[in-house]
Amino acid sequence: MSAIHQFVAGYANSDAISNEARIMRSLFRSWGFESEIYCQPQSILPQLRNDARGIDTWHEAPHDDDIVILHLSMGSEVNLIFKDLSCKKVILYHNVTPPHYYDAIARQTAVQLRKGQQHVDMLAGVADVNLADSQYNASELEAAGYTNVNVLPLILDLNTHEAVDKKILRKFDDDAVNILFVGRCAPNKKIEDALLAFNVFQKCVEPKSRFISAGSFNGTERYYYLLETMKKDLALENVHFPGSVPQEHLNALFRTADLFLCMSEHEGFCIPLIEAMQHDIPILAYNACAVPETLDGAGVLFDNKQFDQVAEMMGQLVKNKPLRESVIQGQRSRMNRFRDRDAEAELKAALAPVLTATATHTK
Repeated sequence: MSAIHQFVAGYANSDAISNEARIMRSLFRSWGFESEIYCQPQSILPQLRNDARGIDTWHEAPHDDDIVILHLSMGSEVNLIFKDLSCKKVILYHNVTPPHYYDAIARQTAVQLRKGQQHVDMLAGVADVNLADSQYNASELEAAGYTNVNVLPLILDLNTHEAVDKKILRKFDDDAVNILFVGRCAPNKKIEDALLAFNVFQKCVEPKSRFISAGSFNGTERYYYLLETMKKDLALENVHFPGSVPQEHLNALFRTADLFLCMSEHEGFCIPLIEAMQHDIPILAYNACAVPETLDGAGVLFDNKQFDQVAEMMGQLVKNKPLRESVIQGQRSRMNRFRDRDAEAELKAALAPVLTATATHTK
């Protein structure tokens, strides 16, 4: 039997690429293929070492009629191994964050991201099928010399948002206005800009308000400390950085949010926008990279980070009921389009050239 395996640069919980790889692995197995996820051993979360295989065991697996999918997102040994494989190869590009964001925060991460940019260039023309999870990312591949790039939007499990942490609900479900951002505590997310907007909002628009930014700061501790210092310097009240949280905790934060504020300057897709729409939270987002593509006409976008104007828009989306309801209705329409997609059929269509070749070869 032929196999469809996947290579990832890191494997963890609450990680978009890891989550998608798990969903795809289940689909491949349901199609009758053997399927495993491979990663550098040191980049596999210890609790998940039974769920993914170290790339050092790859010599046990390869056959000419296998298919290997590389989730390309940063510099990694798996990229180099993928380049020299003789089997059918697919690249699924998730974007490489521009390394300059990390130069003053996490130099080793910046090094890995620069390697990632080099690997993107190196892998042009290597794969049989080139995919990207947004048109924005597809355009980056095309600019790097890739041909016939097709878009395969992220495949998500939308059934993980029901269970909630009741303790978190009790803590935050009060009469304060909750402004939420979800995403890694990373410099490209520009959480400092969200704090500056919230500073104006809390002091000039809605004093009884709270800002919550949920996301891991593992490897970006210096950035987190800068945000904590900024919070103190601005004398902000009710600002919370809970770090990486379990899904039930995150669901509770979404359940209690009044507004989702995204000031990020670099997103290849931005799953939390989908999650916010799923929870009927109006979105106010900076118009950058793949954000407008993911919103697809929903939410409210702004082009200039003039914090007094952003704070005023925040107030309108929280307090102006007709506007709020109109925005939520637009987001519901976007979510209906996203839910109605047949992700499994899209995946089969995207992989058709190599699936057909594999079927022919194995007859």
